[in-house]
Amino acid sequence: MPIKVQNDLPARAILESENIFVMDEKRAISQDIRPLQILILNLMPVKEETETQLLRALSNTPLQVDCSFLMLSTHISKNTSASHINKFYVPFSEIRQQRFDGMIITGAPVENLKYEEVNYWQELTTIMEWSKTHVHSTLHICWGAQAALYYHYGIPKYQRDKKLSGIYRHKVLHHRLPLVRGLDDYVMAPHSRYTEVRREDIEKHPDLNILIDSQEAGVFLVMQNNGRQIFLQGHPEYDRMTLNNEYQRDLQKGLNPELPCNYYENDDPCSRPVLSWRNLANTLYANWLNYYVYQTTPYELDADMQ
Repeated sequence: MPIKVQNDLPARAILESENIFVMDEKRAISQDIRPLQILILNLMPVKEETETQLLRALSNTPLQVDCSFLMLSTHISKNTSASHINKFYVPFSEIRQQRFDGMIITGAPVENLKYEEVNYWQELTTIMEWSKTHVHSTLHICWGAQAALYYHYGIPKYQRDKKLSGIYRHKVLHHRLPLVRGLDDYVMAPHSRYTEVRREDIEKHPDLNILIDSQEAGVFLVMQNNGRQIFLQGHPEYDRMTLNNEYQRDLQKGLNPELPCNYYENDDPCSRPVLSWRNLANTLYANWLNYYVYQTTPYELDADMQ
């Protein structure tokens, strides 16, 4: 799939080196089709890394996708330069009158705080409420999924005894639904979190459907029955080395982290991690774009909300 991004976004060079088709703005404008408009609210601290991961995950369909990155006005990133944010991100005030085919709200390293204690919580909830009328389908990831389930449904998160970190086995529960079409009965997926939402709270809401879960890691994928809200309590977009980088970071902080489960060969942190979830990520994101964005969104976006 051609991913349309700004010409000098750093992620572009990385994706092109992986033989992923990245289309520049000039070529995209010349094509007589309407690209899907995808808005990404990137709450992760190292934004360039997450940009690359998400654009890679979105690159496996023949659809043209035009990605825009959204910044928060009430939060200043400490791990990404202001020049990068100002150049490639737009504030909510500039796009709030627009409509989008799809939106992604990422995770954030704030899960040990109560939602209301997060300094940008009010702005985030404003955006989540806005998404209900201005976005055809929204995909929430990890803490973003927990926050959205809390905001939209009042579903609480629970503190785990220890951090869940590693690659875990999950069972696909509803193969007939397009979002999980093409997946095997069991799939491997990354998790990295201190908190969780639980099955019994989700099952109280008849318009929510649990599509994938794990005996070890809990609920992984939840979908609103109409496909307008999707919640991923894991990180299928993660790179091969992301959990390793988090593990090394926690070591340097003196947090004495446990080794990520099912990640290193023979649990040897000096070995190259095994990549066992790329097909899951490719299939999930392609299914979302195709069946819940492209196939159902109108050609004229304004007609979606009338």
